[in-house]
Amino acid sequence: MGLPLLSLIVFTPVAGAAVLMFLRSDDAVRRTALAVTILDLALCVAMLASFDTTTHEMQFTERRLWVPTLGITYALGIDGISALFVFLTALLGSICVLASWVAIDRKVKAFMVSLLSMQALMLGVFCALDLFLFYVFWEAMLIPMYLIIGVWGGEGRVYAAFKFFLYTLAGSLLFLIGVIVLYFNGGETFDILALTAQDLPFPVQSWLFFAFLIAFAVKVPMVPVHTWLPDAHVQAPTAGSIILAGVLLKMGAYGFLRFSLPMLPEASVYYSTLMLSLSALAIVYGGLLALAQDDLKKLVAYSSISHMGFVTLGIFALNLRGLEGGILQMFNHGVTTGALFLFVGLIYERTHTRSIAEYGGLLKAAPVYTAFLALFTLSSMALPGTNSFIGELLVLSGGFAANLAVGAAAVLGALLGAAYLLGMYRKVALGPASVGARFKICDVNAREMAAILPLAVLVLWLGLYPKPFLGIIDVSVKHLLAQVHDKGSGP
Repeated sequence: MGLPLLSLIVFTPVAGAAVLMFLRSDDAVRRTALAVTILDLALCVAMLASFDTTTHEMQFTERRLWVPTLGITYALGIDGISALFVFLTALLGSICVLASWVAIDRKVKAFMVSLLSMQALMLGVFCALDLFLFYVFWEAMLIPMYLIIGVWGGEGRVYAAFKFFLYTLAGSLLFLIGVIVLYFNGGETFDILALTAQDLPFPVQSWLFFAFLIAFAVKVPMVPVHTWLPDAHVQAPTAGSIILAGVLLKMGAYGFLRFSLPMLPEASVYYSTLMLSLSALAIVYGGLLALAQDDLKKLVAYSSISHMGFVTLGIFALNLRGLEGGILQMFNHGVTTGALFLFVGLIYERTHTRSIAEYGGLLKAAPVYTAFLALFTLSSMALPGTNSFIGELLVLSGGFAANLAVGAAAVLGALLGAAYLLGMYRKVALGPASVGARFKICDVNAREMAAILPLAVLVLWLGLYPKPFLGIIDVSVKHLLAQVHDKGSGP
């Protein structure tokens, strides 16, 4: 296109944040932030429209020397694995602005600056082709997310923010050590593509696999390093929860796809049974925890642990169906769970309670709200015709092919998901008119509908016609599997 498209996508939110610093009116800040995120989304749509689905090679690449003495470059590029998540990040950015329009009524400028900065850093993670640059984006994300939780969160926001920061920082330090080891064992380069082409000895791969595992597992999060997630979700404002569920949790899974599998193929194959077991544990344990919740936001948070277990199961099934299903479920989870957190925020703004026991009668009080809530609830259950169905079907198929017991555990997790989601919807929408009797609840307005509709369209589009989305990832996934199986014969 003759433009540094990826740099424009990554740094448009930064430019927008700089503009916000000179605005005085909160209304002007909100409108400008929305315009910036919509512009960024338009650039991502242009990127997808020009994306070549017939090649696994990196596209829209940019390379500039940054620190030549250390071999560090400013290098950006995307393939089929990262393209969807660049688009998802930009889409959820605009939805977060809309979701915060009324909910954030103090320090609005600082919040929108933090939100736009967070978006830029997340986009950088998915686009970086230099390991040092990747780490800069990866680590810097902690700062705006810490502020979003710690400044604009609930009553326990300080505790939740510190817990989030300490868990993720500990994982990041291990990742940094792994990066240094990889640098010296991979020809003293930070070039991700060059490091992928290296054939490291199994002992080095094994050590790096566990260093990366801990770092990525915290982000996913996998059991037992998951305990920061419910606190962060419950205390974060609605936009913070949407970012956490929609994008931040994907960073860990993306790390497995970008580093563990292609750079450490022997270790990935050797320890795949361990990863499948941890994934099955997350699916069942997360489902049981969600089933026990009365707090609506905690229920959705614990469901994320279970759903991300399906993602890691698909990745480490190490077959085409599982891997494509895992990547598709990463995208689907961002759409569906991001929408569910949006709906939790919308009803909380009206009632100031998250207790499921206090809800009821919403079908009569807010029929449009409950109709869309039903759509996203069914999507989270992976009902046929919704986006999650094809992804979960592929994951289960790949999981059974890899390990029968793990596949059976995943089916149990899916049944638990149906139980807690249907139970939640029955109490919230169809139960006795509890909230409806105590509050004068208005249905969704035009601004809220603008945030809901894009996600609803994706739920139905992916559910009824997933071919374009599978087409984007297919060639890159096949190339990744070839890399793993060519080199991953074991020690």
